[in-house]
Amino acid sequence: MAEKAKTAEEIAKEKRQKELAKELQATKERLRYSKRQIASVVDLNKCIGCQTCSIACKTLWTDDEGRDYMWWNTVNTQPGSGTPKDWEKMGGGYKVRFEGKVREPIKGKLPTRDEFGEAWKFNYEEVHKGSSQTTYLKPIGKEPEWGMNWDEDQGGGVFPNAFYFYLPRICNHCTYPTCLDACPRNAIYKRQEDGIVVVDEKRCKGYRFCIEACPYKKIYFNRKDVLGQKCIFCYPRIEKGVAPACARQCPARVRWVGWLDDVQGPVHKLVKKWKVALPLHPEYGTEPNVFYVPPLAPPRLDTTGKIDILKPRIPLRYLEYLFGPEAGKALTTLKAEMAKRRNGQPSELTEILIAKDWKGMFKPFDKDPLSLTWTRGKKG
Repeated sequence: MAEKAKTAEEIAKEKRQKELAKELQATKERLRYSKRQIASVVDLNKCIGCQTCSIACKTLWTDDEGRDYMWWNTVNTQPGSGTPKDWEKMGGGYKVRFEGKVREPIKGKLPTRDEFGEAWKFNYEEVHKGSSQTTYLKPIGKEPEWGMNWDEDQGGGVFPNAFYFYLPRICNHCTYPTCLDACPRNAIYKRQEDGIVVVDEKRCKGYRFCIEACPYKKIYFNRKDVLGQKCIFCYPRIEKGVAPACARQCPARVRWVGWLDDVQGPVHKLVKKWKVALPLHPEYGTEPNVFYVPPLAPPRLDTTGKIDILKPRIPLRYLEYLFGPEAGKALTTLKAEMAKRRNGQPSELTEILIAKDWKGMFKPFDKDPLSLTWTRGKKG
C-alpha cells in the first residue's frame, strides 16, 4: 500500500522541529563550552575516611534550611552502597558511540529522600541534662534507615582477606554533563573561564530532570527553595586563588587541584603523563574532571596464613568496574615507581604523591584564605 503523501503543513512542521532541535543542540554546546578546565585528583591510598572534607563543605555551603540533608562532598566506604543508596544502579549518563562522536542519553532514576538519608535530630538535651545512667544518644522521631555514611567500614571480602577503602566524591564537573543536557530551562552551564558546572538559580524551576540524568547522583533538590543544587567547586574561593575547602582542609593531603592543561602542574602529570589518576565510571560517558589514584592493598593470605602473591586482596575486576580498564596499568606503574624509590632511585611520581609541599598541591590556587577579605552574602 502506497504511503500517504505528506501535506504542506506536515512538511513545514517537520522542518520547524528539525530547526528547533538544531537550535537546542547549538545552545547546549554553547552552555558546555569552557576555555580551560579545572580538575582534581584524589589519592585513595591516603584517604583515612575522617570526613574533614565533608564537614568543611557542609559548614560552608549546606547548613541552611532546605539543604540540611545535602552532602555535596561525601566519603563512602567501598565496596558499599554509598549515597544515595545504590546510586550506581540508578542509571543516567550516556551511551557513547562512534568513537565518542555520538552521546545518547540514558534515562535514570530520581532518588528519594530516604535513599539520600534524612538529616535526623538527636536527643542531645536528654543525654546531657538527664540523670539516668541508661539514657543514650539516639535519633528523635522516625527511625532512620539510611544515611550519608551508613555502611562505613563494612567493605567486602571475608576473613582473612577482607578489604575496604574510602571514596571521596563531589560533583565531577564533567566535560559532557548530562545534567546540562537534561535541563529544559538551560539553567545549568559550564563556566567558560574554568569549566566548573553551576546552576543558574534564577532560571531553575526545580523540575529535577538533572537529578535523574546525573549518573553519579550528585545533584540535590532543595524543597524549600524548589531548586536543584550541587557542589560548585568553591568557585568564589577559586576566583580569589584559594583551593576548595574539601581539598585545602584535608589532613591526609589526599587532593590535588589545578588546571588540566597545565603540563607543569601535578594534576596534569598524574592524569596525562603518568596516567595513574583515572575517572570514576568512565563508561557513563560524561568525561569526569575528578580523577582517582586507585588503591593498593596489603597482600592476600592463603588458607595457611602465608602471603599469596598471585591474587590481589582487592580484586582487579572490582577496580576496573570503578575506574575502567586502565586500573591495572595504573597499579603497575605505581608499584614500579615505588620500587624505584625503595632502591634509592628518584621518582617524580612518588614525589608528587608524597606531597611534602602541601601548598604545591593547589597551584595556582594556593593562597591562604585568611589573608583575603571575604564578604558573606546569600549562599548559592
